[in-house]
Amino acid sequence: MEIGPRMVATVVTVMSFTIFLGVVSADPDMLQDVCVADLASKAIVNGFPCKATFNETDFFFDGLAKPGLTNNTLGSLVTMANVQKIPGLNTLGVSLHRVDYAPFGLTPPHTHPRATEILFVLYGELHIGFITTANIFVAKTIKAGEIFVFPRGLVHFQKNVQNAPAAAIAAFNSQLAGTQIITTALFGAKPTVPDDVLAKAFQIDVDEVEMIKAKLAPKS
Repeated sequence: MEIGPRMVATVVTVMSFTIFLGVVSADPDMLQDVCVADLASKAIVNGFPCKATFNETDFFFDGLAKPGLTNNTLGSLVTMANVQKIPGLNTLGVSLHRVDYAPFGLTPPHTHPRATEILFVLYGELHIGFITTANIFVAKTIKAGEIFVFPRGLVHFQKNVQNAPAAAIAAFNSQLAGTQIITTALFGAKPTVPDDVLAKAFQIDVDEVEMIKAKLAPKS
């Protein structure tokens, strides 16, 4: 499903929330009008060094206009519109993602360590939720035109509850929110987390740990 006039209006709504998030950005304040990211620079700084010259292409990205392919194990795909795709976002403290879901597709439990997320459903119906540090589970089913907020750093997920595609736009108060999928972090880290640590933490045996690691290993 491509974005039509009504979808444009909904995206404008999300962008206004993004601008608000930028006012309370989780990133450092900008010190100049623009600081277009030099993504090829070898310098290591908190963010990206500024390019000496820039043009309109540094502020443009059309990657959210069409649905992403969701023919994978989880049935979902995230298309990011962050500073790595739009260099002009450097120091501006905002970014967007588009998330597409196959029928009953899942965005697995994950965190964004550097940003709060506000999710706007473009079409379809999602069951979403987050878990507080006190282990309180907060969840709701939302549909097209509705919004839900995931506080910064908390574990959360989204699942398509219908036998039809769904899509959402996520706004962040960071140019690069970061994403850490819980299962991949624990069972797919390199070097690997010791089997006995995971076995004790999850109260399972080492063979089960190895089985989970095998399933999450990158496909060659």
